[in-house]
Amino acid sequence: MFGELLRHFREAALLTQEALAKTIPCDRSLVARVEAGTRVPQEPFARTCDELLGTGGALGRLWGRIDWYPQVEHPDWFERRAQMDAEAVALRAYQAQVVPGLLQTPDYAAALFARRLPHADDVEERVRARLSRQQRFYAKGGPYYIVVLDESCLRHVVGGREIMWEQCAHLLRVGELPNIRIQVVPLSRADIDRPDTSMSLIRLPDGHEWVYSESLDRGHFSDDPSIFLAHSQTYDVLRADALSASDSAALICGVMEGYGHYGDLDQEQLQRGQRRRLPRNRPRIHLRRPRP
Repeated sequence: MFGELLRHFREAALLTQEALAKTIPCDRSLVARVEAGTRVPQEPFARTCDELLGTGGALGRLWGRIDWYPQVEHPDWFERRAQMDAEAVALRAYQAQVVPGLLQTPDYAAALFARRLPHADDVEERVRARLSRQQRFYAKGGPYYIVVLDESCLRHVVGGREIMWEQCAHLLRVGELPNIRIQVVPLSRADIDRPDTSMSLIRLPDGHEWVYSESLDRGHFSDDPSIFLAHSQTYDVLRADALSASDSAALICGVMEGYGHYGDLDQEQLQRGQRRRLPRNRPRIHLRRPRP
């Protein structure tokens, strides 16, 4: 239904899929897959199409009414964490090696799961489950998500250079949302004390706070106040030592440039785009997908 409505408004505006994709900007295949009903769009995509096609907000309203991920199943050991993500009012995280699930693109997530799962159907189901967790964080009024990425997350190639380029572009886009901040700990800073493993600090609506970390196929939870305080202090120091959000975006752009040509994204435009402003005042960072 969403795809058919998008196609109707696009054709009424006398735009091809490629022309709309260049204006958004995104890859033409994304528009094609959304219109075909084989790709779940994110809310910013729906809002941008509303603005470009003059729909009066029809796509955004429909997006909010659709159950995009019916009957999603998470691995048994991860169900508890997924439920917390569905309720959390604030989430602070440190991530090493790979981009965290809440910030992954579909292609990046699929490439990760394909390493461990032999069947394509299993990969598709796990990707759907992962993307279902992202929806409320990208929606208007979503919970606060503050994430500190080790630079190794950007340098560790998953699925190839094109997938990594789009993953970096995605980090820049979601980093502009008012409830999300992305900071990077550069590999060159050997003096920064990094945690031994990735971790999340989760606050629930009732004020209850949890520390979450993972080992191989197992999640670990603790709500011990002394343990939470220790990890919270470690995280706060790490975040203070990390690059600012705008400097982190500049570093991401530098890494992104190494994966392919991304068009005219100069430093002044980048700094404007990364300032903390109200949503209506935030300029877009226009990204162009690399040509083969």
